[in-house]
Amino acid sequence: MAILFTNIKQLVGVRDSWQPLRGNQLAYLPVIDNAYLVVEGDCIAGYGQMNEIPHAINDFQEHYNCEGQLVLPCWCDSHTHLVFAGSREQEFVDKIKGMSYADIAAKGGGILNSAKKLADTSEDDLFTAAFARLKEVIALGTGAIEIKSGYGLTVEGELKMLRVLKRLKEKANIPVKATFLGAHAIPASYRENRDEYIRLLIEEMLPAIAAEKLADYIDVFCEDGFFSPAEMEKICRAGKAYGLKPKLHVNQLNSIGGIEAGLRSSALSLDHLETLTEEEIQLLSASPETVCTLLPSAAFFLRMNYQPARKLIDAGCTVALASDYNPGSSPSGNMNFVVSLSCTQMRMLPEEAINAATLNGAYAMELGDRVGSISVGKKANLILTKPVPSLAYLPYAFGSNLVDKVLVNGEWT
Repeated sequence: MAILFTNIKQLVGVRDSWQPLRGNQLAYLPVIDNAYLVVEGDCIAGYGQMNEIPHAINDFQEHYNCEGQLVLPCWCDSHTHLVFAGSREQEFVDKIKGMSYADIAAKGGGILNSAKKLADTSEDDLFTAAFARLKEVIALGTGAIEIKSGYGLTVEGELKMLRVLKRLKEKANIPVKATFLGAHAIPASYRENRDEYIRLLIEEMLPAIAAEKLADYIDVFCEDGFFSPAEMEKICRAGKAYGLKPKLHVNQLNSIGGIEAGLRSSALSLDHLETLTEEEIQLLSASPETVCTLLPSAAFFLRMNYQPARKLIDAGCTVALASDYNPGSSPSGNMNFVVSLSCTQMRMLPEEAINAATLNGAYAMELGDRVGSISVGKKANLILTKPVPSLAYLPYAFGSNLVDKVLVNGEWT
């Protein structure tokens, strides 16, 4: 099917060539005013200014007059835990009463709470709930997503989650990347023998996952009370032996050497980064191939300090934004809100936030050649906004749903 979009107020994120954006490159978001766009099949086939349009309207099966509307690439959400069993609103109330994230985890809440619920949920029920969440975030403009395991914490539980992820990949019409996060927490039954759990991860979980080709990446929650930098490196080495590149949770609560260990492990991305020293920022700046994935909605929900986005960008780092959608610390996959938070709370310019949530998010999933910009040959994964006065209005009007339509692979969702 060929679709023509005309009279687009602004066509946003137009690029003839592309690469990960670092430092001051993030502030440059190329747009075409009063534009047209052509979609053929599932890909972008052409674009330009209206006075240069080479086609007749009746050449197309569909024609949309986008007067007053913006068209931009779909969000690329590169860090989520979208597959889970049940919500954790009681912990939300506990936090309001003053309990910390660590306090809740210590009494068997948090990740271990989700693991218990997942163990009691069938694969089919888990898939049904996850697919409903996936459709919801697609309707909000997400056109590529990474999803982690990590609420299984047993061979059977982790395989169950990753099999659900495989089914999501097969049924979803957007790119879905799967990450094995068996090293999310130490199960209660292994608290006195954590080395045995790490052995289980390496010698039993990884071979089973590799045999079924269930994961693209490996992740470790490197934090006090969870996994040390040395343990993270050991697990990453094992994962890389099976072809799984690291995408890592580091520096959410404490600075304990996770940055250094993640860089030594050649991580594709280092995620969270709420707690950074000046020395760590310089290390990240010196490693532009490593994507710094910031998750402001988790900081918002946990009432933590936000990530130092301004310092990272000014230091020349490659910054992406993601939702961290999960039942405990960020129960929302709304990337529109993530972009707004990034502007209001982390002082990112609208252009920086949109680039970080599209092209750089794509690169954090190794999808930069397929999605994340308006480019000929890339997938036609597009957001059409409602009529808005300007690009900056998108993060400014944070309480309004400004998404009018979403196109994925050239089809309306």
